Amino acid sequence: MKLDDIDNAQNLVSLFLQRADQKGDAPFLSAKVDGEWTSTSWADVANKVCLMAEKLRELGLRDGDRVVIVAENRPEWCIADLAIMAAGCVTTPAYTTNTERDHCHILDDSGASAVIVSNTKLAQSLFPAIMKTGHAKHVIAIEPIASSQTGSFDLHQWGELLNGDAAAARSAVDARIAGIQRDDTACIIYTSGTSGAPRGVMQPHGAILCNVSGAAEVLIEDFGIEDERFLSFLPLSHAYEHSGGQFLPIGVGAEIYYSEGLEKLASNIEEVRPTIMVVVPRLFEVLRTRIMKQVSKQGKFANYLMDRALTIAQKESENGSKRLRDRPMDMILERTLRPKIRAKFGGRMKAMVSGGAPLNPEVGYFFEAMGLTMLQGYGQTESGPVVSCNRPRIGLKMDTVGPPLRGVEVKIAEDGEILVRGELVMKGYWQRPVDTEKTLVEGWLHTGDVGHLDDKGRIKITDRKKDIIVNDKGDNVAPQKLEGMLTLQPEISQAMVMGDKRPYMTAVIVPDAEWALEWARANDEKFDMTTLQSLPAFRSAIKGAIDRTNHDLSVVEKIRKFEMADEPFSVDNNQMTPTMKIRRHQIRETYGERMDALY
Repeated sequence: MKLDDIDNAQNLVSLFLQRADQKGDAPFLSAKVDGEWTSTSWADVANKVCLMAEKLRELGLRDGDRVVIVAENRPEWCIADLAIMAAGCVTTPAYTTNTERDHCHILDDSGASAVIVSNTKLAQSLFPAIMKTGHAKHVIAIEPIASSQTGSFDLHQWGELLNGDAAAARSAVDARIAGIQRDDTACIIYTSGTSGAPRGVMQPHGAILCNVSGAAEVLIEDFGIEDERFLSFLPLSHAYEHSGGQFLPIGVGAEIYYSEGLEKLASNIEEVRPTIMVVVPRLFEVLRTRIMKQVSKQGKFANYLMDRALTIAQKESENGSKRLRDRPMDMILERTLRPKIRAKFGGRMKAMVSGGAPLNPEVGYFFEAMGLTMLQGYGQTESGPVVSCNRPRIGLKMDTVGPPLRGVEVKIAEDGEILVRGELVMKGYWQRPVDTEKTLVEGWLHTGDVGHLDDKGRIKITDRKKDIIVNDKGDNVAPQKLEGMLTLQPEISQAMVMGDKRPYMTAVIVPDAEWALEWARANDEKFDMTTLQSLPAFRSAIKGAIDRTNHDLSVVEKIRKFEMADEPFSVDNNQMTPTMKIRRHQIRETYGERMDALY
């Protein structure tokens, strides 16, 4: 496969239609229907995209109008996204976890003319927001939604809008997209709001195409392109999944399977047997813990094999190649431990790509040791979103996020901030010229991340510029590093470190529920997290986990005191984003007084 089609594509819709013409009746989008995986062909998806695009125009939508999508990952999400763009409009994704207030912010800020929603459950928080804001005049329901009175908007059923002359719709779409250029806005994707109200990032078609081209080059040169199959799991409303889990597969002509959700992800992986997955670090941390527990129950030999595998992976990373004396054991691992682990991931996995938040190097080494290629990428919504990705051909180093993708320039500012330039950079923040001017300076995107380039041009990130803790003596401490190390302990599920302008570090700790259950049984206590947290022995066990972490930290980084959280950080309590990043300002607001009392 060559990259010319992607590099020469005028917009995302023309790239998709070109692929659809090439692939025809080959399967493209697959999802579970009545317990069975059911596929829709490239040709069928293309017909639906064109028919829906023309219906949007018939409803009165015009060039540049924003259309919000509120739906879980499913084939209709992809069809809706492409149809909105094919109609000359701008896709505006929203998270399925959004509250009524969140929806009001996005509807009001974007001034959306229409909304596509998947079902009655998601409509419950959406419809009141539409009525309050009054912008959207049309709502399209993917699944039938009964509503006796909608008031300010017209309700349309998805299936009814897909009737018509597909050939005529295609001709109309072809004529329209001939006028859509790479620098025209494809979508407005709202940031996850880790530090305040979400801002709308205007991503042009060219930004996503630049990402697709760069990522496709990594696949081609480092792995080879065959019959690729992606399993879509992260929310498509997030830029990472939108570009990496939807448009990259379109770019390389791959199949997309839609996961049934976190609870069924493990079984979906075994059934689908994907070749590529884009995932956030939190999921890898959970899978690592689960695998380690399973192996630990299999006896001394299994544990010995796992220890040897981890040692070999670590040494290979340090030396750049496998030591001669490790090769016999590596062959044994290839016949014993690794095939069993790979089978749990379907047996065809070429690479799992981690992004959206920093990956603890130990987690990366673990999966490499288990025979699974782990690539850590880096980026943000403002850059399409992918800036860089690790590449096996130049050497995987788990404490870096790899070299920049093709077409991406990176330089380090005097204060250590990572600056990015290229077609991947956003047009700006929707209706926020002041924020745009602060972030885009002379063509360079100021990422807010601090780091440097190593001798092979790989980016190494030390922390978020705005997240760095400066203690009362002026020492800089990177909280994400400490949090990553804490959550590797079996006793700790989640953590947030504080200590700005203070004499030492403190942490809010969420104990691991499975570990706490085992502790309660072993100590003849009732399993109730609130009760357990009040027990000195339980608290002492958590302190032991922190002490083990402190052993590998410098004096200024050591965590001296801690508080246990009332409940896990989650999307529901607004302490995590939908892509599993902690909302620092929200957690500080909740636990600030208690943490202040520790000093």
